[in-house]
Amino acid sequence: MRFSGKSALSALGLLVSTVLPAMADPVVIKDVTGRDVEVNVPVEHVILGEGRQIYFLAALDKANPFQHVVGWRDDLPKADPESYAAYLEKYPEIAKLPTFGGMKDGTFDIEQAVALKPDVILMNVDAKTATEEAGYIEKLAKVGIPLVYVDFREKPMENTEPSMRIMGTLMGKEKVAEDFIAFRADAIRKVTDVLEKTNPSKPVVFMERAGGYSDDCCMSFGNENFGKMVELAGGVNMAKDIIPGTFGTVNPEQIIASNPDQVIITGGMWEKYVPAGNWVGVGYGADTKEAHRKLENLTKRPAFTGIKAVADGNVHAIWHQFYNNPYQFVAIQQIAKWLHPDLFKDLDPDATFKELHARFLPLDYKPGYFVSLKGE
Repeated sequence: MRFSGKSALSALGLLVSTVLPAMADPVVIKDVTGRDVEVNVPVEHVILGEGRQIYFLAALDKANPFQHVVGWRDDLPKADPESYAAYLEKYPEIAKLPTFGGMKDGTFDIEQAVALKPDVILMNVDAKTATEEAGYIEKLAKVGIPLVYVDFREKPMENTEPSMRIMGTLMGKEKVAEDFIAFRADAIRKVTDVLEKTNPSKPVVFMERAGGYSDDCCMSFGNENFGKMVELAGGVNMAKDIIPGTFGTVNPEQIIASNPDQVIITGGMWEKYVPAGNWVGVGYGADTKEAHRKLENLTKRPAFTGIKAVADGNVHAIWHQFYNNPYQFVAIQQIAKWLHPDLFKDLDPDATFKELHARFLPLDYKPGYFVSLKGE
């Protein structure tokens, strides 16, 4: 599908000419849903349909990733308060950025979006159904505002590279995008090449999504996202044949019956979502001692009764937001190190993440993204 709002664009010609640089040219971008969208690039004004899209925008613009952002969804301070605080300290002007609700929960304000005169709105593909049902694409097209879908969550191992290339084209950062993609691919090969050469036995892994976020048990991943990362890291995703899509749940009896060799729980500092919750607070500069205490507490739940992973101390926690950004290769390295410590004793995921920050990101690296009961 190609946007056709030519009459609207003509009517707004004077306005467009004042906000776009002379070098801007219309190009047709194929987004991750296969839609053909015409956008004037490089864009000067962008609305982020999710605040956490700053993870990949930052990888493309180390100097100032917010310089073209005119509005964003309000999720980052709640989902990842440490990263938000770090960005706020470096770029205090972001406190004044207009914020939006989400498409899926019906709180996105399209009138506010139009008033900000963006050159493009970036939307995650998981909001596609809600976006289409509300008719937002057609409404935006009438005033010459294109909407482009990217994906780092539903099928990140498939869509991260094309999403980064889309972003690179939009921002005029194609070379940086390719450099990032090459860095990511090399980091993954440091795991997959070793596994292909050695062909080790694969432990069964239960990957719990946001353990302790609620009292319910237990959210997990099918054959994508963290489920796919487990497979790439040399494990067998316990929920692969239980959950048909990317996300779903398993019941405690299934966990006990599967008796996984390893348990990995995603966590974050979710005080604004679930105050004083049992979640494991790993992330940017996190208190790993406290995270360790909370991780150990989660092993006492009925779903983990008598399973091998708990008995052997092979229970770990990892930053939840790896599921929603292009840095998943760091998670793959860390999972591989947990599953095959002898094979990957020289692999250093923290060093990989530190190099990513040094080369691509505007923030200084702070550890705290992983914690384990093994050997601690």
